[in-house]
Amino acid sequence: MLKGVSSLLSPELLKIMMEMGHGDEICIGDGNFPAASQAKRLARQDGHGVADILRAMMPLFPLDTFVAKPVFVMQPGDPKQDPPPVWSEYEQIIRREWSDFPGFERVERFAFYEQARNCYAIVSSGESALYANVILKKGVIEPGS
Repeated sequence: MLKGVSSLLSPELLKIMMEMGHGDEICIGDGNFPAASQAKRLARQDGHGVADILRAMMPLFPLDTFVAKPVFVMQPGDPKQDPPPVWSEYEQIIRREWSDFPGFERVERFAFYEQARNCYAIVSSGESALYANVILKKGVIEPGS
């Protein structure tokens, strides 16, 4: 255990987060996401929802402020469909760390799979909500932060 670090973050996931550099991406997949078959590196967080994982990661994980939208979500099949309810929870979690969060980049399902295959790592969760997948693009830590 470490002070100030959520016990939900496994040593494996902390290592992955530390190894990542500016512009690297990490996908947190819901329970239906084909994480094992897509991942270059896989961190299992079975039994935990995506929101809980995000809540644990965000205080430690800088998002890329050099791109328009550094957080990507999987667009439901019908683009006119209301956003999945879990997205509003994700936005609240992210805004706690970044008040100027510009919102999500919505990515079509198969394009999202392709982007996930190119991620530095994929986190496999036990999330049961549909379209609950998210990709984070890592930013930099400013000197003195």
